[in-house]
Amino acid sequence: MILTRADASQVARVTADHPGGLTTRTGTATGHDQVRGDLSAVVWRPVEQRTARVLVVTAGTTDLPVARECTATLGALGLPTVTLADCGVAGVHRLLASADELADADAVVVVAGMEGALASLVGGITPAPVIAVPTSTGYGAAFEGVTALLAMHASCAAGIAVVGIDNGFGAACAVARILA
Repeated sequence: MILTRADASQVARVTADHPGGLTTRTGTATGHDQVRGDLSAVVWRPVEQRTARVLVVTAGTTDLPVARECTATLGALGLPTVTLADCGVAGVHRLLASADELADADAVVVVAGMEGALASLVGGITPAPVIAVPTSTGYGAAFEGVTALLAMHASCAAGIAVVGIDNGFGAACAVARILA
């Protein structure tokens, strides 16, 4: 069982009523989130660890709250993850340094705001299924994630699935279904 995007008062209340949960801070709510402030995920009784290798790749550090929601959910579903942070197209050398990890992955989640180009780049490098998560981070013409969402949908890299803006939970559930 998992609770995501919970603020401090919600975590306190639910863990008092249902003790034994492991709380993970996922970051600060931004953009389309209804809850403002520091958010957490609480996991009770995670399932047994599976052997699949899942990478979560972020374009920038502002994408980390959504990536943490994804990794907390994947962990609750028994899927261990490795996070590669700040690997966006402006610093593509950081992504290319991890090309072997991308080649060995069973699934990759790409979390990116701004123009969302990282999903296409990763989709062209890895043979694994790619779940793209547009984020509401960015400025200028990012339009709270709409630009990234549309770019990810228009990717020419085959095999990319796109979830809604800031939906790290949905991306994790998609990975779990693919690897079932």
